[in-house]
Amino acid sequence: PKNPMCHLRIEKLRLNICVGESGDRLTRASKVLEQLSGQEPCFSKARFTVRSFGIRRNEKISCLWTVRGAKAEEILERGLKVKEYELWRGCFSDEGNFGFGIDEHIDLGIKYDPSIGIYGMDFYVVLSR
Repeated sequence: PKNPMCHLRIEKLRLNICVGESGDRLTRASKVLEQLSGQEPCFSKARFTVRSFGIRRNEKISCLWTVRGAKAEEILERGLKVKEYELWRGCFSDEGNFGFGIDEHIDLGIKYDPSIGIYGMDFYVVLSR
Protein backbone atom coordinates (compact mmCIF):
# COMPACT_ATOMS: atom_id res chain seq x y z
CA PRO A 1 0.00 0.00 0.00
CA LYS A 2 1.09 3.54 -0.74
CA ASN A 3 -0.27 4.99 2.49
CA PRO A 4 2.55 4.87 5.09
CA MET A 5 -0.02 4.51 7.90
CA CYS A 6 -0.93 1.06 6.55
CA HIS A 7 2.51 -0.38 7.28
CA LEU A 8 3.01 -2.16 10.60
CA ARG A 9 6.31 -1.71 12.38
CA ILE A 10 7.79 -2.93 15.63
CA GLU A 11 7.64 -0.05 18.10
CA LYS A 12 9.50 -1.93 20.83
CA LEU A 13 10.46 -5.36 22.04
CA ARG A 14 10.63 -6.01 25.75
CA LEU A 15 12.54 -8.98 27.17
CA ASN A 16 11.77 -10.07 30.71
CA ILE A 17 13.33 -12.68 33.00
CA CYS A 18 11.38 -13.07 36.22
CA VAL A 19 13.38 -14.96 38.83
CA GLY A 20 11.05 -14.45 41.78
CA GLU A 21 13.83 -13.58 44.23
CA SER A 22 16.64 -11.08 44.60
CA GLY A 23 20.27 -11.97 45.06
CA ASP A 24 22.55 -14.26 43.11
CA ARG A 25 19.98 -15.78 40.73
CA LEU A 26 18.73 -12.32 39.69
CA THR A 27 22.30 -11.15 39.08
CA ARG A 28 22.99 -14.17 36.87
CA ALA A 29 19.75 -13.56 34.95
CA SER A 30 20.79 -9.96 34.32
CA LYS A 31 24.08 -11.26 32.88
CA VAL A 32 22.06 -13.28 30.35
CA LEU A 33 20.26 -10.15 29.13
CA GLU A 34 23.56 -8.28 29.08
CA GLN A 35 25.10 -10.96 26.83
CA LEU A 36 22.12 -10.75 24.50
CA SER A 37 22.01 -6.97 24.28
CA GLY A 38 25.35 -5.52 25.30
CA GLN A 39 23.63 -3.07 27.65
CA GLU A 40 22.61 -3.23 31.29
CA PRO A 41 19.01 -4.31 32.05
CA CYS A 42 16.59 -2.61 34.46
CA PHE A 43 15.20 -4.34 37.53
CA SER A 44 11.57 -4.42 38.60
CA LYS A 45 10.34 -4.75 42.16
CA ALA A 46 7.52 -6.71 43.76
CA ARG A 47 4.38 -4.65 44.28
CA PHE A 48 3.39 -6.39 47.49
CA THR A 49 4.47 -9.16 49.85
CA VAL A 50 3.41 -12.70 48.99
CA ARG A 51 4.41 -14.99 51.84
CA SER A 52 3.65 -18.24 50.02
CA PHE A 53 6.12 -17.24 47.26
CA GLY A 54 8.61 -15.88 49.78
CA ILE A 55 8.84 -12.38 48.27
CA ARG A 56 8.65 -9.05 50.06
CA ARG A 57 7.33 -5.70 48.88
CA ASN A 58 9.90 -3.60 46.94
CA GLU A 59 12.24 -6.59 46.62
CA LYS A 60 13.85 -6.85 43.16
CA ILE A 61 12.43 -9.97 41.49
CA SER A 62 12.97 -9.58 37.74
CA CYS A 63 15.13 -7.91 35.14
CA LEU A 64 13.92 -6.48 31.86
CA TRP A 65 15.26 -4.80 28.79
CA THR A 66 13.53 -2.72 26.12
CA VAL A 67 14.95 -2.57 22.62
CA ARG A 68 13.81 -0.70 19.49
CA GLY A 69 14.78 -0.53 15.83
CA ALA A 70 16.81 -3.05 13.84
CA LYS A 71 18.18 -4.74 16.97
CA ALA A 72 14.59 -5.51 18.05
CA GLU A 73 13.85 -7.15 14.70
CA GLU A 74 17.01 -9.25 14.89
CA ILE A 75 16.32 -10.53 18.42
CA LEU A 76 12.63 -11.13 17.66
CA GLU A 77 13.67 -13.18 14.62
CA ARG A 78 15.86 -15.37 16.83
CA GLY A 79 13.04 -15.76 19.37
CA LEU A 80 10.49 -16.73 16.72
CA LYS A 81 12.93 -19.23 15.23
CA VAL A 82 12.97 -21.02 18.62
CA LYS A 83 9.15 -21.17 18.47
CA GLU A 84 9.37 -22.38 14.82
CA TYR A 85 7.46 -19.25 13.73
CA GLU A 86 4.19 -20.56 15.22
CA LEU A 87 2.30 -18.83 18.05
CA TRP A 88 -1.02 -19.62 19.66
CA ARG A 89 -3.99 -17.35 19.16
CA GLY A 90 -3.91 -16.57 22.88
CA CYS A 91 -0.50 -14.92 22.46
CA PHE A 92 -2.10 -11.95 20.65
CA SER A 93 -3.95 -9.07 22.33
CA ASP A 94 -7.00 -7.26 20.93
CA GLU A 95 -4.77 -4.40 19.79
CA GLY A 96 -2.53 -6.74 17.78
CA ASN A 97 0.44 -6.77 20.15
CA PHE A 98 1.77 -10.18 21.08
CA GLY A 99 3.99 -11.99 23.53
CA PHE A 100 5.52 -15.40 23.97
CA GLY A 101 8.01 -17.17 26.18
CA ILE A 102 10.97 -19.45 25.63
CA ASP A 103 12.21 -22.05 28.10
CA GLU A 104 15.96 -21.83 27.59
CA HIS A 105 17.99 -18.76 26.65
CA ILE A 106 20.70 -20.91 25.03
CA ASP A 107 18.26 -21.59 22.15
CA LEU A 108 18.86 -17.97 21.06
CA GLY A 109 22.46 -18.76 20.15
CA ILE A 110 24.07 -17.70 23.44
CA LYS A 111 26.80 -20.07 24.56
CA TYR A 112 26.00 -22.07 27.71
CA ASP A 113 27.94 -20.95 30.77
CA PRO A 114 27.78 -23.33 33.78
CA SER A 115 28.34 -20.46 36.22
CA ILE A 116 25.20 -18.68 34.95
CA GLY A 117 22.83 -21.60 34.34
CA ILE A 118 19.74 -21.69 32.12
CA TYR A 119 16.93 -19.13 32.23
CA GLY A 120 13.66 -18.80 30.39
CA MET A 121 12.46 -15.40 29.19
CA ASP A 122 9.38 -13.61 27.93
CA PHE A 123 9.19 -11.58 24.73
CA TYR A 124 6.58 -8.80 24.45
CA VAL A 125 6.20 -7.04 21.10
CA VAL A 126 4.38 -3.72 20.69
CA LEU A 127 3.39 -2.92 17.11
CA SER A 128 2.48 0.50 15.73
CA ARG A 129 1.55 2.15 12.47
